[in-house]
Amino acid sequence: MLATPADLEDFAYGFSFTEGIITHRRQIYGVDAKALFHANGQLQGIELHIELATEQFALLKAQRRNLTGRTGCGLCGAESLQQVFKQPKSATSPLVTVSSSAIDAALTGLKSQQPLQQLTGATHASAIADAQGQVVCVREDVGRHNALDKLVGSLLRQGYDFSTFWAQHWVLTTSRASYEMVQKVAMCGGQTLIALSAPTALAVNLAQEYGFLLVGFAKVGQCVVYSGALSETDARESC
Repeated sequence: MLATPADLEDFAYGFSFTEGIITHRRQIYGVDAKALFHANGQLQGIELHIELATEQFALLKAQRRNLTGRTGCGLCGAESLQQVFKQPKSATSPLVTVSSSAIDAALTGLKSQQPLQQLTGATHASAIADAQGQVVCVREDVGRHNALDKLVGSLLRQGYDFSTFWAQHWVLTTSRASYEMVQKVAMCGGQTLIALSAPTALAVNLAQEYGFLLVGFAKVGQCVVYSGALSETDARESC
């Protein structure tokens, strides 16, 4: 994977979870990052060695998927539609209701929590916000899928219980809302994705199938609701 070399242990956990390789953090026994260098001493890349439980390792082999991917790739290596469209977790608790004011608060709060973006102008961010719009966790990466995987991995490593977590939290992304982003959120039990850019048609279809709240073109003062409904009925839903 082409990924920003930061929060790599979060990435290992999050990618393994959203790809359906693991269902619990304890199914990863360890993650070892190994830097590789060219002959001239320049960094070539970083290998992540993930020690999986036996059952999860067998599952990974059975998938027969080449997991090599670019920063913007969501379908890389998938050999069948069954591998593309995964079965998400079912919600086991009431889900958070999101208001337009909470979206505004999260958008405002996120700006100060993107140091890589402020430095380079070249990264995406995925964030967790609560019902009031307070941003509680952010991860950045050059790839939008990677940023979301790192976010999920961070939550896993902190021990959050996804069966109750989504009653008070939702996901915000600075990228477009592709179907993979919707599916990754759904894989950990979430059912709300707010995106700064547009959703794809497949993302909208998938969100409607999941009963998902999907919002695009989010900026302070306006947004477009493509699936589900905000807790406040206002003009934004028909923007």
